[in-house]
Amino acid sequence: MLRLLGNRNVIFGLAVGLGLALPQGARWTAPAMMPALALVMTLATIHVPNSYFRDPRAILAPSLAGIAMTYIVLGGVILTASALVVRDPNLWIGFVLIAAVPPAVAVIPFTAILEGDISYTLSGTVASYLAALLVMPVMFIVLVGTAFADPYKLIRIMLLLIVLPLILSRLILYLGWAGRIEPFRGLLTDWGFFIVLYSMIGVNRDLIFSQPMTIAPVALVVLASTFGLGAVVEKAGVFLKKDPPRIVSLVLLGTLKNQGIAGGLAIALFEKEAALPSAVYSVFMIVYILWLDLRHQRRKRGLTA
Repeated sequence: MLRLLGNRNVIFGLAVGLGLALPQGARWTAPAMMPALALVMTLATIHVPNSYFRDPRAILAPSLAGIAMTYIVLGGVILTASALVVRDPNLWIGFVLIAAVPPAVAVIPFTAILEGDISYTLSGTVASYLAALLVMPVMFIVLVGTAFADPYKLIRIMLLLIVLPLILSRLILYLGWAGRIEPFRGLLTDWGFFIVLYSMIGVNRDLIFSQPMTIAPVALVVLASTFGLGAVVEKAGVFLKKDPPRIVSLVLLGTLKNQGIAGGLAIALFEKEAALPSAVYSVFMIVYILWLDLRHQRRKRGLTA
C-alpha cells in the first residue's frame, strides 16, 4: 500500500479519479494550490546552478524561444483552430483569453519530471510572464475590443511561484540541504501535484458536465493545441537535431497555458460560458501531462532493459 502511494502514476490517477468522483473536496484544497505549486517549483529549481544566472547570453535565447512558443506558436494555433470550429462568441472570448495568458507555471517542475532542460524552461517562462504585461492588453484590444489585464495579478504570481522558489532553492543550495532533501524530493513533488490536479479537476467538473453539447468543438481545439501541436513540435525538434532535454522544454512551453488566469478573467468579466474553454483545457492538460510522463517512463525502461 505504501509503495502504491509513492507511485507517481497512482498519485496522478488518484487525483483525476477523485476530482471527477468527489469534486466537493476541491473547495478545501483549492486554497492550497498556490503553496503546493510554490513547493514543487522550489524542488524543481534546486537543479538550476547559480552559474546559469551569471551569463546573460545563455538566458536570451531561451527567453525569446519561450515567448515565441507561448504566444506565436501555441497562441496562433489556439486562435486559428477556434476561429475555424467555434461559433459561440463567448467561447471565442474564452480561447482569446487562453491564447493571451502566459505558460502554466507547472511547466518548470514538469520539465524536471520529464528530464528536460530546466534552466531553458525557467528562462522561457519568466520572459513570457514579463511579455504578458504587454501582450495581454494588446491581444484583448485587437481580438475582443476591450483592454483589460491585471498586471498586479501577474506580478503576484511571478513573485510567489517563480521568484520566491528561486530564492528558497538558492538558500537550500547555500546551506547544503539539497542532499538531505533529494530522497524525498520526488514524493513531495508528486503529492504537491496531487493537490493541484485534484483541485483543478474538482473545481471545473460541474462546469464541464453542465454543458455537454458545447464540449465537442472546444475539445477539438484543445486536442489540436496539446496532443497535436506537441507532436509537431517534437518532430520539428528531432528534425532540427535539438537535444532531447531541449525538445521537452519546447514541447511544454508550446502546449501548456495558465488556465487559472484565463478562467479567472473569464468568470470575473464575461459570461460563464467564456470559462468553459479554460475548464476543458485544464482537464486535457492534465491528461496530456500524464500521457507524456507515462511515455517517458516507458522509454526509460526500454533504455535500461
